[in-house]
Amino acid sequence: MKSKKTLLSFHTAGLIEAGCDEAGRGCLAGPVVAAAVILPKNWKNSLLNDSKQLTKKQRNTLKTIIEKEAISYAVHFVSEKEIDRINILNASILAMQKAVSELSTKPDQLLIDGNRFHPYENIPHHCIIKGDGKYLSIAAASILAKTYRDAYMENLHNTHPYYSWNTNKGYPTKAHRDAIISNGTTIYHRHSFRLYPLAKQGRLF
Repeated sequence: MKSKKTLLSFHTAGLIEAGCDEAGRGCLAGPVVAAAVILPKNWKNSLLNDSKQLTKKQRNTLKTIIEKEAISYAVHFVSEKEIDRINILNASILAMQKAVSELSTKPDQLLIDGNRFHPYENIPHHCIIKGDGKYLSIAAASILAKTYRDAYMENLHNTHPYYSWNTNKGYPTKAHRDAIISNGTTIYHRHSFRLYPLAKQGRLF
C-alpha cells in the first residue's frame, strides 16, 4: 500500500503564505472558483490532501475545519460569461487574484497551484505544479474551491436537471454532452468551449 505523502507547511520560513487553487477549469458549464487560504504556523491535519483524492464527506469535513482554523480565507467566483470574454486561463488567474484581494490578512507570498499566474499587487509568488499535493495551504485552497463550486452546481441542478450537474458538476461527460444535444444549452454553459461532440467520418464521438 502506497503511503500518503506528508504535505509541507511552508515554502519559505518566516513569511505569511497564502495557498491558491481553482476548481472547474475544464468544465463546460458554470463558473471557475478559486480560493486563497492562510493557515496558522505549524498547522496540521492528517486528513488534508489534494481535494481530488478525497471523498465528498471528507472534503466537507475539511471545509468546516479550514474555515474555522485558518488565519484567513476567501473564495471567489468568475462567471461563465466572463470566462467566454477573457478565456478560461485568464479567468482562473483572475479568480485567484480576487480571492487574494479578499483575504483579511495580506500575505507576504503566494503559492499558486499550476504553472501560470500573473503578478498581483507586487506580492511574490511561486507556481507549483501539482501543488495541492505538496503544500498544506494549497491543498486547503483546493478543498474550499471544490466544495463551494460543487455546492453551486448541485443547486443549479435543481432548476436544470437534464444535465446531471449534481453528479458531473459541469464537466464534459458523455451524458452531459448528450443532454446538450437533446436539450440545447443554458445561460450557464460556456459558449467559447466545444459543447457538442465533434463529427468525424459521419459519426459523433
